[in-house]
This record gives sequence, C-alpha cells and structure tokens, in this order.
Amino acid sequence: MAAPKKVCIVGSGNWGSAIAKIVGANAAQNSKFDNTVKMWVFEEIVNGRKLTEIINSDHENVKYLPGHKLPANVLAVPDLVEASSEADILVFVIPHQFVGKVCDTIKGKIKSDALGISLIKGVDEGPDGLKLISDVIQEKLGITMSVLMGANIANEVADEKFCETTIGCKNKNHGTLLKELMQTSNFRVTVVEEYDVVEICGALKVSSQYEICLLALKHKAQTYFAPKKTEVGDHKSKLLQPCAMNLGSPIFKVTCEMGALKKIGTRSSIEELEKEMLNGQKLQGPATAAEVYLILKHKNLIDKFPLFNAVYQICYEGHPVTEFISCLQNHPEHM
Repeated sequence: MAAPKKVCIVGSGNWGSAIAKIVGANAAQNSKFDNTVKMWVFEEIVNGRKLTEIINSDHENVKYLPGHKLPANVLAVPDLVEASSEADILVFVIPHQFVGKVCDTIKGKIKSDALGISLIKGVDEGPDGLKLISDVIQEKLGITMSVLMGANIANEVADEKFCETTIGCKNKNHGTLLKELMQTSNFRVTVVEEYDVVEICGALKVSSQYEICLLALKHKAQTYFAPKKTEVGDHKSKLLQPCAMNLGSPIFKVTCEMGALKKIGTRSSIEELEKEMLNGQKLQGPATAAEVYLILKHKNLIDKFPLFNAVYQICYEGHPVTEFISCLQNHPEHM
C-alpha cells in the first residue's frame, strides 16, 4: 500500500481554520492520509498567549474562528518551511496578496511531487494582464495545482450548514483524492476538469456574481477573462457550478455598511470596517475589484461590465452603494 499522504494547510485565518476542521476530521478517518495535519499559523499573541499554543492546547483558533473546536490532530506550526517541507498535499488558503512571499519562502524546500490545491479567491494583475493564483503558485513552486472554489462563507462551513463547492482538477485521480480529503455530508464537492474556468468564476464572484453568471451564459468567460484557451462549448452547467453562485460574500456586507454610514453622515474606510466587522481579516473582493477594473480599462471594456465597475467605484471612489440598483436596471445585457 502507498504511504499515507501528509497534508499541510498553508494559512489559518477564518477560511483556513474552517477547512482545517474538515481536513483534520477526514484525515483522521481515512487511511489514505496521515493522521497529523499540519497548519501553518502566522504567530500572534492573543490574550498573552501564542496563537499556536492556544490552538494546540485548546484546539480552537480563538482569534479567527472562535467557538469552533478543531480536531485534535490539527497541529499548528509557526514556521512555514517546517510545516510544509514533508507535505504530499499543500492546501493554500491565504489572502492572495501574500502568495508571492509564501511561495518564495518555501521554494525548493517542499516535495517536488507534492500536489497543491488553492482555495484562494483573487487574481494576479501584472504587465501581461490577468493571471490565475494557481498558475502563480505552479510557476513559482513547480508543483501540480488544482483549485477549490465555492460560494462558501467560512462560518457557515464551520457551522456544518449544507454547502456546495467545486474542485477544478485536470487529473481525475488527483481529483478523486482531493475530494476524499475535502468532502463531508454537509460540504458537498463536485469535481470538474476545467480548473481555470472554476477559478476565474470563484475569483470574480467576490466582485460581481451577477455579471460572471452572465459571462457564463453568454460564453464570454473565455473572450474577456480566461488566461488560457478554454473550450467553453456546452459547459454552461460547469461554469455555473457552485464556484460562482452566491451573493453572500463579506464584500457586500461591508459595502452595505459603508452605504449606511454615509447616509447618517459618517465615513469609514474599508480598512476600518475590516477591523470592526472582520476581526482584522482582509477582504479579497476590493483588491480583486481593483485588479479586474484595471484589466477592463486596459481592454476598453468597462461599459460592458457596469457591476464590476460599480464595486470598484464604491470601494475606492466613494460612490454610493445604491449605484448597484441603477446598474441592474440599465445593464447592457438587458438593453
């Protein structure tokens, strides 16, 4: 029999801890996986104690996922290289702004045949246009990458509410293995081969689920965004998998809060609201909105995607949240 696969979760925020709850429980029950799941934790002092010490003794991430017990076999490790060096499966779940630094830290220090799976929503906007986060990781580390994207909210997953998600994986055997690692009776996983379409739908969901669904229905995902040639063909059902089917992203909660504050005559920045509403965690939506806006502007396509534009204007230009309504009423797809 093959040796059990060792798993490392790269990241320990709200989403990372919710996934650690699932992965830890599945690894403990499935002989295909090593019982110990390492989780890289950026060390912080919480109430006078190291966060890693709290997680390993109390089995709870009291800062980012309070009230939820993590499996005892999830081991918090503050050193990134130590956590990842022996892993056969690397689960990347960090803010996309930190991907480059993390990859640079572990480059050449992980197994060359390790499998990677990205749960990171966002895109990398460079001089050549949009690049998928999974492609960035693959290019930097030289490992095979897959993605998991869903219209999932970490606390709902941790609460074991019924959720659906999609794994995009080119290799069917890898997809089957990753599904066994991730799926539960309440966190249902669909596996498809079109990892790039799954990832871009998941990334753009945090800016405008409405328009990405229109893209899918009109077969425009390839034309406007897909960084690689993708045969969209009859894949409407795959484009509309759970990777892009929810308006529950925290960006909408924060933008609505921004709108409410403006109505009563006060102003609050995204950074201030992140601290107040998200316990200091970073929203991925505003950064993605900015990156997508620059790409659309470069391609002279802003007029075709008014909701993406509206999210950008609300986040960065002080426009009112009510612009969403006029965008919906006057969307060019309905004219």
